[in-house]
Amino acid sequence: MPTALIAEDEPLLAQALQAELARAWPDLQVLRTVGDGASAVQATLELAPQLLFFDIRMPGLSGLDAALELADLWPPAHAPQQPFPALVFVTAYDQYAVQAFEAQAVDYLLKPVQPARLLKTVSKLQLALAERAQAAPETIAGTLPATHTDPALEAALTQLRGLLQAHATAGPIAGAAPVAPVAPLQVLQASVGSQIHLVPVDEVLYLEAADKYLRVLTAQREYLLRTALKDLLPQLDPLVFWQVHRGTVVRAMAIDTVSRDEAGRMHLRLRGRSETLAVSRLYAPRFKAM
Repeated sequence: MPTALIAEDEPLLAQALQAELARAWPDLQVLRTVGDGASAVQATLELAPQLLFFDIRMPGLSGLDAALELADLWPPAHAPQQPFPALVFVTAYDQYAVQAFEAQAVDYLLKPVQPARLLKTVSKLQLALAERAQAAPETIAGTLPATHTDPALEAALTQLRGLLQAHATAGPIAGAAPVAPVAPLQVLQASVGSQIHLVPVDEVLYLEAADKYLRVLTAQREYLLRTALKDLLPQLDPLVFWQVHRGTVVRAMAIDTVSRDEAGRMHLRLRGRSETLAVSRLYAPRFKAM
């Protein structure tokens, strides 16, 4: 029996989607309905459903952010050979979102969900599940090593990279007018007690999101900013600072070594710092050998 998880922060819309799915696909089992992105990630790793219906706008993590985090954490420990779930994004009508989804071949549903459109989505998902079952019987049998590349995960990563690029070039995916380019920052202002420290951006080795703060690391010390990484990132020169994880941006010229562990995960070290930083699957292609 095919399985799914619904992530939608509006209970009535979640109920409506589940009811429409029950009519369009009676065999589909909805394992759980959650109302925010963090819960969607946790429930997906716990239950390993085959299909995900993610609302784009949710409290905390958006649907896109939740999908990005899942792609980095997959596979779940209890089902290491489980293919990455097929993604369907649910969104209110927005030209930027729809154009991005269509360009990356990501399936989507517009609110309120229309039965005819849902039937088309169901047909595509049924075909995708059937193709997965035929293409990888050895995966289902659990005969592949843990480091085997999951074609479903690789396809999802390609789609998500495209969505991020569309987000960066056409405005927020949830719907906003394109923004004018911002001149790269030269100085960061960090409060330390009653003082404000002016930190030259040229001295910053990496930035890391931490709860409600942003850690700013130089070779000598650490500062905390009350600014979200997603708000600061457009003000950094992308040729100088590379994003290597959803919450980490590093100075490219400070990277000393990049290594891969037994599970295939990448980690890097920076000159002037002793700690090791994780590289997410989404940004791993940056470090292919030349």
